[in-house]
Amino acid sequence: MEVIQSALSRGLNIMAAMGIADILDILIVAYIIYRIIGFIRRTNSYNLAKGIIVLLVALLLSYLFNLRMIYFLISHAVEIGLLALVVLFQPELRRLLERMGRSFSATRTSSTPEMETAIAETVQACVEMSASRTGALIIFQRSVSLTSIMATGTVVNADVSAELLKNMFFNKAPLHDGAAIIRDARLAAAGCVLPLTAQNNLSKELGMRHRAGIGLSEQSDALVIIVSEESGAISVALDGALKRHLNGKKLDEILHKELIVQEDSKSGWQRFAEGVKGILKGKNHE
Repeated sequence: MEVIQSALSRGLNIMAAMGIADILDILIVAYIIYRIIGFIRRTNSYNLAKGIIVLLVALLLSYLFNLRMIYFLISHAVEIGLLALVVLFQPELRRLLERMGRSFSATRTSSTPEMETAIAETVQACVEMSASRTGALIIFQRSVSLTSIMATGTVVNADVSAELLKNMFFNKAPLHDGAAIIRDARLAAAGCVLPLTAQNNLSKELGMRHRAGIGLSEQSDALVIIVSEESGAISVALDGALKRHLNGKKLDEILHKELIVQEDSKSGWQRFAEGVKGILKGKNHE
């Protein structure tokens, strides 16, 4: 009991001695750890993360028990391993840095009649193509430019309409196998070729359209809508994650949430900054 009381007393003393810089330091580190865990969960890095943890535990135990040879070998293996991780996970690290950079910039735009029309026409087209089991791949560009992807297809530069989208993805149309890209509320290009995801743990039900949609969402902040030709199911790929079996109402909600800024919408960084301000304000009042 005395040990517990002593530990609690030391903890309270440490908390009382903490300053604004200490609180900010802890919050930033906690946020970084949270993002790293999220990054590992979205990629095929679970087993690798377990291996690294086992290696670090072995390193700690060899140090505590003074196992010099084992400690020497593991410590040098860790040094080499850090360089190897940078090489092996270069694409993932690049995407992580890109997402961190995008966190400081808006990926949504204010509501405009053109964007509202583009969303409504897209939802209508997807619902009707779902009913007729017409495969489709529709992309809404956000802050990351898709010019290089557009170069693989055909420039359209037309107003978004449900009829145009349905005709474009009709199974005998020349551009039906590629993806259509909507940029600034206009149908910019069609028949575009997308990069496939490297994930190997996806459901076998997912075909090439889904893998292409997920692949692009991993490499950019684009919102990708996929209509399955086999089942007619509507899915949305965003940040490497796939939301499946959506109806028209749910699709409309997602498009408005991700593409249009609401009055009370705030980015993760804004909420994080406000949380820090609130804590610091409370600390100052004390």
